[in-house]
Amino acid sequence: MRRAALLAALLLLPACGSRLPAPPPSSTGTAELRIGLLTSLTSPVGSETFSGPHYGAEAFFRTLDEHGGLHGRTVRLFTCDDGGSGAGNQECVHQLIDRDRVLALVATSVLDYAGAPYVSAQGVPDVGGQPIGTAYDRWPHLYGIYGSHAPRDGHSVGWDGTLYQSTEVYRFFRERLKATSAAVVAYNQADSARYAGQLAQGLRAEGFRVLTQTVDFALPGFPAVAAALKADGTELVLDAMDTRGNVALCQALDAAGVRLTAKVTNVQNWSETVRDDYRTAPGCRSVLWATSASRNYADTAQPAVREFRAAMARWYPDRENRLSAWELEGWAAARWLADALASCPEDPTRACVERFLNRPDPYDAHGLLLPASFTPQPRPAGLTRSCLNAARWQDGAAGGRGGWVTEVPDLTTTCFDVPQLPYRP
Repeated sequence: MRRAALLAALLLLPACGSRLPAPPPSSTGTAELRIGLLTSLTSPVGSETFSGPHYGAEAFFRTLDEHGGLHGRTVRLFTCDDGGSGAGNQECVHQLIDRDRVLALVATSVLDYAGAPYVSAQGVPDVGGQPIGTAYDRWPHLYGIYGSHAPRDGHSVGWDGTLYQSTEVYRFFRERLKATSAAVVAYNQADSARYAGQLAQGLRAEGFRVLTQTVDFALPGFPAVAAALKADGTELVLDAMDTRGNVALCQALDAAGVRLTAKVTNVQNWSETVRDDYRTAPGCRSVLWATSASRNYADTAQPAVREFRAAMARWYPDRENRLSAWELEGWAAARWLADALASCPEDPTRACVERFLNRPDPYDAHGLLLPASFTPQPRPAGLTRSCLNAARWQDGAAGGRGGWVTEVPDLTTTCFDVPQLPYRP
């Protein structure tokens, strides 16, 4: 349950591209460390959809350079916007690796990671800020910030084409809110429907009665969904949709007088924009929850979060009302790569960076992430101890402006022994 549900609106484009001469597998040998930022800053699903990790990583490295860089060398960021297409992604990958000659990639957040095979083939470590597809569960040299115990041998995703989802999110809401009924809402689009199937599978495994609803991607009929949920007496709603769909669904639920126990969203929608996005659906907004494997970006009682917030205010003051969990996770990815670089001698190599990333000790980005590692393990079986973070939007928080309030004692203390459910992406 650690992969965000952005797949709801993704219509992937075909990949193409040509290969260029390979770069050297070590650092640039210059007075700077070259790091690549690959992002779908412009894409069919909007400019803000994938940009969060980009801004978080940039803020981290700008702050690091203000304090002397790494090994006395500045970090120079090379950025590329792939436009949200497979062809654009491949072109960006070649630009960053072959022409800009970056040592590593960080906080990759893209619609279609068509260039992943080339990144892996060139041995370029990529500490991804917010993995969307399955590339980080397939290719060596790619490291998603949630960790992976799959073989990642490049031949197939996960274990011979099978991935596993744990059910801690559903267990949490069952035990915390005593909910027993849930609805899953999705678009009539392949990726959305596939993710919705995973949600329904996990809910049923935790004993929920599940109602599934599908709407047309182009012309969604949310009033009919609201009527069905009201008749069903649904307590919990999860979805496989983008922000646009979530807001429209909430508007329909409020208009129909549906009173939920919780509307559960994902890390993609865990942001300050909830305040304005859901302004016309205050009832639904008041029961909005989000879960993740990272800290609440609004939890300034945590020193690592305060550091992140101070840097964002310093470098991107205009983003104060658009801060998000994704920006925090981009910052965490940058910190992970920086710690890997710092572990190396004065002239870091890709091999040295990967020794740090592949070490058996779990990494938590100085308390910002649930501890994660990349040690391959056998196919999951039986129960697994899984933890989560959870927050709820409260209109009275943040001095009356509204904000996300953490609803668990600590990031690593809300844990459950849950099954691992297989699925084929």
